[in-house]
Amino acid sequence: MKRIIALLTVIALIFAFAGCSANTKNESTEKATASKTETASANEATAENKTSNSTATSNGKSSVVVYFSRTGEQYGVGVIEKGNTAIVADMIVEQTGADSFEILPKNDNYPMTYKELTDVAKEEQNQNARPEIKDTLQNFEQYDTIYLGYPIWWGDLPMICYTFLESYDFSGKTIIPFCTHAGSGNAGTQSKIQSAVPNATVKDVLAIAGTDTQNNPDSVKTAVKECLNK
Repeated sequence: MKRIIALLTVIALIFAFAGCSANTKNESTEKATASKTETASANEATAENKTSNSTATSNGKSSVVVYFSRTGEQYGVGVIEKGNTAIVADMIVEQTGADSFEILPKNDNYPMTYKELTDVAKEEQNQNARPEIKDTLQNFEQYDTIYLGYPIWWGDLPMICYTFLESYDFSGKTIIPFCTHAGSGNAGTQSKIQSAVPNATVKDVLAIAGTDTQNNPDSVKTAVKECLNK
């Protein structure tokens, strides 16, 4: 009798171990299947992200804000650390997401005092000078719209801005000019830009008083927004 009971106990133990082994095998199979599914989903998501990033990079931006601006002593605002035109340029970049390019002289000999600066500006104008620009705007051909900013110097664009206009092919481009001034408004610079780049479309000039950029930036930001909405 004892032998029969012992035999039955051994048989029961064998079935119990077999059941545990089967369960363990099924659980391992399920985990492996789930892991493969998760890996496949992750690979698909990675592929989608790569495609999206590649598209964004290849398209680039279609507009750029190009500007010339000066610091130091300026009319009506004293000595400033950020140029009047630069302030407006940054507002346009903020509202449009456009790229930005500052026109910097290759040899910056412009005085930091207002009277001396106006003297140099007048001399350049009398000589119809074309001051050299320090850097080149890369991938210019990708831009359809160019926001062009400048201060009014003696009723005209600074001569270095003509250097920029004559350095690139503006055929088919749209130029949206903006300027800062001390009371002369846009000084008829729309037609002057159009004469320099006859194959471009030149829009109306957004003219901002230099004193407003320093003393009343909120009104300037509103004016910029209204101009862009047009």
